Amino acid sequence: MFGLSELAVILLVVVVVLGVKKLPKLTRSAGKATRIFKSEARALKEEDTRRP
Repeated sequence: MFGLSELAVILLVVVVVLGVKKLPKLTRSAGKATRIFKSEARALKEEDTRRP
């Protein structure tokens, strides 16, 4: 897997390529996607525990 230094370099490249103006919008949409994924995973887990 990636180490911390590799992830920092990748993040730096993303900032340079996308530009600082688009970064907040990108992080906001990534946060929304993460919240949706977590809620759906939680719902599936609850559904599995309800089944006999």
